Amino acid sequence: MKVLSYSNTILIPEENHIKPELMKTTIWIFSLVITGASCILAVSCKKKDNNSIPANPVVKTDTVAAITQNTAICGGNVTEQGSSPVISRGVCWSISQNPTISDAITTDGSGTGSFTSNITGLKANTTYYVSAYAINSTGMGHGNQVSFTTAGGTGDDPCSGLISVIDPRDGQVYPVVRIGDQCWLQKNMNFETGTNWCYAYDTSYCNTYGRLYDWHTALGVCPSGWHLPSDEEWTTLTAFLGGEFIAGSKMKSVNGWYFNGNGTNSSGFTALPGGNCYRNELFNGRTSRAYFWSSTETSSINAWNRHLYYNKEDVSRDNYGKTHGFSVRCVKD
Repeated sequence: MKVLSYSNTILIPEENHIKPELMKTTIWIFSLVITGASCILAVSCKKKDNNSIPANPVVKTDTVAAITQNTAICGGNVTEQGSSPVISRGVCWSISQNPTISDAITTDGSGTGSFTSNITGLKANTTYYVSAYAINSTGMGHGNQVSFTTAGGTGDDPCSGLISVIDPRDGQVYPVVRIGDQCWLQKNMNFETGTNWCYAYDTSYCNTYGRLYDWHTALGVCPSGWHLPSDEEWTTLTAFLGGEFIAGSKMKSVNGWYFNGNGTNSSGFTALPGGNCYRNELFNGRTSRAYFWSSTETSSINAWNRHLYYNKEDVSRDNYGKTHGFSVRCVKD
Protein backbone atom coordinates (compact mmCIF):
# COMPACT_ATOMS: atom_id res chain seq x y z
CA MET A 1 0.00 0.00 0.00
CA LYS A 2 1.31 3.47 -0.91
CA VAL A 3 1.26 6.74 1.03
CA LEU A 4 -2.23 8.10 1.62
CA SER A 5 -3.40 11.09 -0.39
CA TYR A 6 -6.29 13.51 0.19
CA SER A 7 -9.45 13.42 -1.86
CA ASN A 8 -12.50 15.47 -0.80
CA THR A 9 -11.18 15.54 2.81
CA ILE A 10 -11.46 11.70 2.98
CA LEU A 11 -8.22 9.69 3.37
CA ILE A 12 -8.19 7.01 0.61
CA PRO A 13 -5.39 4.61 -0.23
CA GLU A 14 -4.16 5.02 -3.82
CA GLU A 15 -4.48 1.28 -4.22
CA ASN A 16 -7.67 -0.62 -3.69
CA HIS A 17 -9.83 2.48 -4.38
CA ILE A 18 -13.50 2.63 -3.35
CA LYS A 19 -15.73 2.91 -6.37
CA PRO A 20 -16.38 6.60 -7.11
CA GLU A 21 -20.15 6.12 -7.33
CA LEU A 22 -20.29 4.47 -3.88
CA MET A 23 -18.03 7.09 -2.31
CA LYS A 24 -20.16 9.98 -3.61
CA THR A 25 -23.33 8.40 -2.28
CA THR A 26 -21.75 7.82 1.11
CA ILE A 27 -20.45 11.39 1.41
CA TRP A 28 -23.83 12.78 0.33
CA ILE A 29 -25.71 10.77 2.98
CA PHE A 30 -23.14 11.68 5.69
CA SER A 31 -23.44 15.40 4.84
CA LEU A 32 -27.24 15.20 4.92
CA VAL A 33 -27.21 13.59 8.38
CA ILE A 34 -24.82 16.22 9.79
CA THR A 35 -26.83 19.08 8.27
CA GLY A 36 -30.08 17.69 9.67
CA ALA A 37 -28.63 17.30 13.15
CA SER A 38 -27.37 20.89 13.06
CA CYS A 39 -30.80 22.17 12.05
CA ILE A 40 -32.51 20.23 14.83
CA LEU A 41 -30.02 21.59 17.38
CA ALA A 42 -30.46 25.17 16.16
CA VAL A 43 -34.26 24.97 16.16
CA SER A 44 -34.25 23.35 19.60
CA CYS A 45 -32.03 26.09 21.09
CA LYS A 46 -34.05 28.85 19.51
CA LYS A 47 -37.28 27.45 20.85
CA LYS A 48 -35.86 27.28 24.37
CA ASP A 49 -34.64 30.88 24.25
CA ASN A 50 -38.03 32.15 23.10
CA ASN A 51 -39.75 30.39 25.97
CA SER A 52 -37.34 31.51 28.71
CA ILE A 53 -36.68 35.19 27.91
CA PRO A 54 -39.61 37.65 27.97
CA ALA A 55 -39.57 40.25 25.22
CA ASN A 56 -40.53 43.16 27.48
CA PRO A 57 -38.89 44.07 30.81
CA VAL A 58 -40.29 42.73 34.09
CA VAL A 59 -40.67 45.37 36.83
CA LYS A 60 -42.23 45.56 40.30
CA THR A 61 -43.65 48.68 42.00
CA ASP A 62 -42.45 49.72 45.46
CA THR A 63 -44.61 50.83 48.38
CA VAL A 64 -45.36 54.57 48.36
CA ALA A 65 -43.87 56.38 51.35
CA ALA A 66 -42.87 59.81 52.66
CA ILE A 67 -46.31 61.13 51.65
CA THR A 68 -46.98 64.84 52.14
CA GLN A 69 -49.66 67.15 50.74
CA ASN A 70 -47.78 67.60 47.46
CA THR A 71 -45.07 64.92 47.24
CA ALA A 72 -44.37 61.23 47.78
CA ILE A 73 -41.57 58.72 47.22
CA CYS A 74 -42.03 55.51 45.27
CA GLY A 75 -39.86 53.51 42.86
CA GLY A 76 -39.49 49.98 41.61
CA ASN A 77 -37.23 47.06 40.82
CA VAL A 78 -36.49 45.86 37.27
CA THR A 79 -35.96 42.12 37.77
CA GLU A 80 -35.54 41.17 34.08
CA GLN A 81 -34.47 43.33 31.15
CA GLY A 82 -36.26 41.26 28.50
CA SER A 83 -34.84 40.70 25.04
CA SER A 84 -32.71 43.88 25.09
CA PRO A 85 -31.27 46.33 27.66
CA VAL A 86 -33.63 48.64 29.57
CA ILE A 87 -33.20 52.17 28.22
CA SER A 88 -35.64 54.00 30.50
CA ARG A 89 -37.46 53.34 33.77
CA GLY A 90 -39.49 55.21 36.37
CA VAL A 91 -43.06 55.48 37.68
CA CYS A 92 -46.26 56.88 36.22
CA TRP A 93 -49.25 58.09 38.22
CA SER A 94 -52.77 59.41 37.83
CA ILE A 95 -55.98 60.02 39.76
CA SER A 96 -57.47 57.28 37.55
CA GLN A 97 -56.61 53.61 37.87
CA ASN A 98 -54.10 51.87 35.57
CA PRO A 99 -51.83 54.86 34.86
CA THR A 100 -49.63 54.86 31.74
CA ILE A 101 -46.67 56.87 30.50
CA SER A 102 -49.17 59.22 28.86
CA ASP A 103 -49.92 60.42 32.42
CA ALA A 104 -47.42 62.09 34.79
CA ILE A 105 -44.11 60.20 34.97
CA THR A 106 -40.61 60.22 36.39
CA THR A 107 -37.52 59.06 34.52
CA ASP A 108 -35.03 57.34 36.80
CA GLY A 109 -32.12 55.94 34.85
CA SER A 110 -31.79 52.69 32.90
CA GLY A 111 -30.83 49.04 33.34
CA THR A 112 -32.01 46.45 35.84
CA GLY A 113 -32.18 46.72 39.64
CA SER A 114 -33.91 48.97 42.15
CA PHE A 115 -34.60 52.67 41.68
CA THR A 116 -36.24 55.47 43.67
CA SER A 117 -38.72 57.97 42.22
CA ASN A 118 -39.69 61.37 43.65
CA ILE A 119 -43.33 62.12 42.85
CA THR A 120 -44.14 65.84 42.89
CA GLY A 121 -46.91 68.26 41.92
CA LEU A 122 -49.65 66.41 43.83
CA LYS A 123 -52.86 67.85 45.29
CA ALA A 124 -53.71 67.61 48.98
CA ASN A 125 -56.18 64.99 50.21
CA THR A 126 -56.26 63.21 46.83
CA THR A 127 -56.03 59.52 46.01
CA TYR A 128 -53.47 58.61 43.34
CA TYR A 129 -52.60 55.39 41.53
CA VAL A 130 -48.99 54.66 40.63
CA SER A 131 -47.18 51.96 38.65
CA ALA A 132 -43.52 51.40 37.84
CA TYR A 133 -42.50 51.01 34.20
CA ALA A 134 -39.43 49.92 32.22
CA ILE A 135 -38.79 50.26 28.49
CA ASN A 136 -36.46 48.38 26.12
CA SER A 137 -36.20 48.39 22.31
CA THR A 138 -38.94 45.75 22.08
CA GLY A 139 -41.58 47.32 24.30
CA MET A 140 -42.59 48.28 27.83
CA GLY A 141 -43.25 46.39 31.05
CA HIS A 142 -45.58 47.71 33.80
CA GLY A 143 -45.39 46.91 37.50
CA ASN A 144 -48.26 46.26 39.87
CA GLN A 145 -50.52 49.22 40.65
CA VAL A 146 -50.49 50.73 44.15
CA SER A 147 -52.54 53.60 45.54
CA PHE A 148 -51.98 56.31 48.13
CA THR A 149 -53.72 59.42 49.45
CA THR A 150 -51.91 62.69 49.98
CA ALA A 151 -52.09 64.48 53.32
CA GLY A 152 -54.11 67.52 54.27
CA GLY A 153 -57.65 68.74 54.22
CA THR A 154 -59.24 66.22 56.58
CA GLY A 155 -56.86 66.09 59.53
CA ASP A 156 -55.64 62.61 58.51
CA ASP A 157 -51.99 63.67 58.20
CA PRO A 158 -50.03 62.18 61.15
CA CYS A 159 -47.36 64.86 60.63
CA SER A 160 -49.98 67.66 60.74
CA GLY A 161 -48.32 69.35 57.78
CA LEU A 162 -44.93 69.52 59.48
CA ILE A 163 -41.81 69.51 57.30
CA SER A 164 -39.29 69.76 60.13
CA VAL A 165 -39.05 70.16 63.90
CA ILE A 166 -36.74 72.46 65.87
CA ASP A 167 -35.66 71.03 69.22
CA PRO A 168 -36.11 74.00 71.60
CA ARG A 169 -33.51 72.58 73.98
CA ASP A 170 -30.55 73.12 71.65
CA GLY A 171 -31.96 74.52 68.39
CA GLN A 172 -31.15 71.47 66.25
CA VAL A 173 -33.43 70.89 63.26
CA TYR A 174 -34.90 67.46 62.44
CA PRO A 175 -36.79 66.86 59.18
CA VAL A 176 -39.90 64.71 59.48
CA VAL A 177 -41.32 62.01 57.22
CA ARG A 178 -44.72 60.36 57.01
CA ILE A 179 -44.59 56.58 56.64
CA GLY A 180 -48.05 55.05 56.50
CA ASP A 181 -50.08 56.43 59.41
CA GLN A 182 -47.00 57.33 61.45
CA CYS A 183 -44.85 60.44 61.53
CA TRP A 184 -41.11 59.94 62.20
CA LEU A 185 -38.12 62.18 62.64
CA GLN A 186 -35.89 61.61 59.63
CA LYS A 187 -32.63 61.86 61.59
CA ASN A 188 -31.24 60.23 64.73
CA MET A 189 -31.35 62.26 67.91
CA ASN A 190 -28.24 64.29 68.75
CA PHE A 191 -29.31 65.94 72.00
CA GLU A 192 -26.59 65.74 74.66
CA THR A 193 -28.06 64.41 77.89
CA GLY A 194 -27.69 61.53 80.33
CA THR A 195 -25.48 58.59 79.33
CA ASN A 196 -24.54 59.08 75.70
CA TRP A 197 -21.57 58.74 73.36
CA CYS A 198 -20.31 60.00 70.05
CA TYR A 199 -19.01 56.98 68.18
CA ALA A 200 -15.35 56.41 69.12
CA TYR A 201 -15.58 59.71 71.10
CA ASP A 202 -15.38 61.62 67.80
CA THR A 203 -17.84 64.56 67.79
CA SER A 204 -17.93 64.62 63.98
CA TYR A 205 -19.68 61.26 64.08
CA CYS A 206 -22.41 62.74 66.27
CA ASN A 207 -23.08 65.29 63.54
CA THR A 208 -23.46 62.54 60.95
CA TYR A 209 -25.08 59.67 62.86
CA GLY A 210 -26.49 61.27 65.99
CA ARG A 211 -25.58 60.13 69.50
CA LEU A 212 -25.64 56.66 71.00
CA TYR A 213 -27.71 56.41 74.22
CA ASP A 214 -28.21 53.81 76.89
CA TRP A 215 -31.84 52.69 77.22
CA HIS A 216 -32.77 54.74 80.30
CA THR A 217 -31.50 57.94 78.66
CA ALA A 218 -33.20 57.02 75.36
CA LEU A 219 -36.59 56.98 77.07
CA GLY A 220 -36.48 60.75 77.63
CA VAL A 221 -34.31 62.08 74.80
CA CYS A 222 -37.05 62.91 72.26
CA PRO A 223 -38.38 66.50 72.07
CA SER A 224 -41.78 67.42 73.44
CA GLY A 225 -44.59 65.94 71.32
CA TRP A 226 -42.41 63.01 70.27
CA HIS A 227 -41.41 59.75 71.96
CA LEU A 228 -39.21 56.68 71.73
CA PRO A 229 -41.20 54.15 69.65
CA SER A 230 -42.53 51.03 71.31
CA ASP A 231 -41.85 47.55 69.99
CA GLU A 232 -45.38 47.58 68.55
CA GLU A 233 -44.79 50.88 66.74
CA TRP A 234 -41.64 49.49 65.14
CA THR A 235 -43.67 46.50 63.98
CA THR A 236 -46.31 48.82 62.50
CA LEU A 237 -43.57 50.53 60.50
CA THR A 238 -42.01 47.36 59.09
CA ALA A 239 -45.44 45.87 58.31
CA PHE A 240 -46.35 48.92 56.26
CA LEU A 241 -43.11 48.51 54.30
CA GLY A 242 -43.92 44.94 53.35
CA GLY A 243 -42.72 43.03 56.40
CA GLU A 244 -39.48 42.73 58.34
CA PHE A 245 -37.84 40.55 55.69
CA ILE A 246 -37.71 43.34 53.09
CA ALA A 247 -38.30 46.56 55.06
CA GLY A 248 -34.61 47.12 55.81
CA SER A 249 -33.70 47.89 52.23
CA LYS A 250 -36.52 50.45 52.08
CA MET A 251 -35.31 52.09 55.30
CA LYS A 252 -31.55 52.26 54.62
CA SER A 253 -30.05 55.40 53.11
CA VAL A 254 -28.88 55.33 49.49
CA ASN A 255 -25.24 55.82 50.45
CA GLY A 256 -22.84 55.50 53.39
CA TRP A 257 -23.14 51.75 53.95
CA TYR A 258 -20.14 49.44 53.85
CA PHE A 259 -19.38 47.46 50.67
CA ASN A 260 -22.21 49.11 48.73
CA GLY A 261 -24.78 47.71 51.13
CA ASN A 262 -26.99 50.74 50.59
CA GLY A 263 -30.77 50.66 50.47
CA THR A 264 -33.35 52.31 48.22
CA ASN A 265 -34.68 54.53 51.06
CA SER A 266 -38.06 54.37 49.32
CA SER A 267 -39.66 54.88 52.75
CA GLY A 268 -37.79 58.13 53.40
CA PHE A 269 -36.65 56.81 56.79
CA THR A 270 -32.96 57.40 55.85
CA ALA A 271 -31.30 54.98 58.29
CA LEU A 272 -27.55 55.55 58.57
CA PRO A 273 -25.06 52.95 59.87
CA GLY A 274 -24.11 54.60 63.16
CA GLY A 275 -22.91 51.42 64.92
CA ASN A 276 -23.19 50.90 68.69
CA CYS A 277 -21.34 51.21 71.99
CA TYR A 278 -20.78 48.29 74.37
CA ARG A 279 -19.59 48.45 77.98
CA ASN A 280 -19.06 52.20 77.79
CA GLU A 281 -15.92 51.93 75.70
CA LEU A 282 -16.19 49.38 72.89
CA PHE A 283 -17.51 50.76 69.62
CA ASN A 284 -18.30 48.71 66.53
CA GLY A 285 -20.50 48.59 63.44
CA ARG A 286 -20.07 52.10 62.05
CA THR A 287 -20.77 52.00 58.28
CA SER A 288 -22.10 48.42 58.51
CA ARG A 289 -24.89 48.41 61.14
CA ALA A 290 -27.63 50.59 62.61
CA TYR A 291 -29.23 49.91 66.01
CA PHE A 292 -32.38 51.60 67.34
CA TRP A 293 -33.93 51.37 70.81
CA SER A 294 -37.60 50.70 71.49
CA SER A 295 -39.32 51.73 74.72
CA THR A 296 -40.48 48.17 75.42
CA GLU A 297 -38.68 46.16 78.09
CA THR A 298 -38.20 42.40 77.96
CA SER A 299 -36.81 42.23 81.49
CA SER A 300 -35.27 44.43 84.15
CA ILE A 301 -31.99 44.44 82.23
CA ASN A 302 -33.00 44.07 78.56
CA ALA A 303 -35.21 45.88 76.03
CA TRP A 304 -36.37 45.33 72.46
CA ASN A 305 -34.50 47.01 69.63
CA ARG A 306 -34.29 46.96 65.84
CA HIS A 307 -31.12 46.71 63.77
CA LEU A 308 -30.16 46.81 60.11
CA TYR A 309 -27.09 45.32 58.41
CA TYR A 310 -25.19 46.34 55.29
CA ASN A 311 -25.54 42.89 53.68
CA LYS A 312 -29.20 42.20 54.51
CA GLU A 313 -32.57 43.54 53.38
CA ASP A 314 -34.41 42.68 56.56
CA VAL A 315 -34.98 44.46 59.88
CA SER A 316 -33.88 42.31 62.81
CA ARG A 317 -35.73 42.35 66.13
CA ASP A 318 -33.75 41.48 69.24
CA ASN A 319 -33.34 42.38 72.90
CA TYR A 320 -30.07 43.66 74.33
CA GLY A 321 -28.86 44.91 77.66
CA LYS A 322 -30.03 48.39 78.58
CA THR A 323 -26.46 49.57 79.07
CA HIS A 324 -25.70 49.32 75.33
CA GLY A 325 -25.41 52.53 73.37
CA PHE A 326 -27.88 52.61 70.44
CA SER A 327 -29.33 55.30 68.18
CA VAL A 328 -32.70 56.91 68.91
CA ARG A 329 -35.31 57.68 66.29
CA CYS A 330 -38.48 59.44 67.51
CA VAL A 331 -42.10 59.03 66.43
CA LYS A 332 -44.83 61.64 66.85
CA ASP A 333 -47.25 61.38 69.80
